Amino acid sequence: MPTLAIIGAGPNLGAAVARRFGREGFSVALISRDQDKLDGLAAELGEDGVTVQGFAADVRDGAALEQALEQAAAALGPITALQYSPLPSRSYLEPVLDLTPELALESLRFSALGLIHAVRTVLPGMREAGEGSIILINGGTSVKARAGFSGTSVAFPAESAYGEMLHEALADEGIRVTQLVIPGAIPKLQIEGGVVGVADRIWDMHSEAGDFRTMLIPLEDGRE
Repeated sequence: MPTLAIIGAGPNLGAAVARRFGREGFSVALISRDQDKLDGLAAELGEDGVTVQGFAADVRDGAALEQALEQAAAALGPITALQYSPLPSRSYLEPVLDLTPELALESLRFSALGLIHAVRTVLPGMREAGEGSIILINGGTSVKARAGFSGTSVAFPAESAYGEMLHEALADEGIRVTQLVIPGAIPKLQIEGGVVGVADRIWDMHSEAGDFRTMLIPLEDGRE
């Protein structure tokens, strides 16, 4: 059974994506910091027929994230799809004049370096299988900086650049690397189908070759 790992799994979009992939025969590994919350979400999804298990890790701790992914593959099967979508801390949304080197580095660990750790863990298996997908979920500051969102304005573009380079480097190996930009909170954006509609879009990105970046809505229509 193929396995989807959702890094930054939560009860809204993460749960919707887990259900969508579960319907397609995927087992799902949920990864976030709180094991109790993961266990509760896994129990909910299990009632919907999803084969699922939670693995706690902080994306800022690269070794812990790698270990969680390795445990997931051992428990559920090879990871053939990876969604990197941890929700940034409010502290990363400080005005640029308040941005410190320490906060910038933490933001980079959270976004770009966490993704690099995750990819280097799952990519060897994908390359050996000759297939897979890596999907980045980012806010609007990944494509346009905002002075009031300084941490993500520094870190999301670095994450995006790494993803875009992977998209190019792996294009001939059957591994799709893509990015979905969601410029604001999904409920406020009034997307048709809500989180379920977004989960459908993510499934399409996994299953069909396409461009690196997909905008959920035009950037000027969003709020972040």
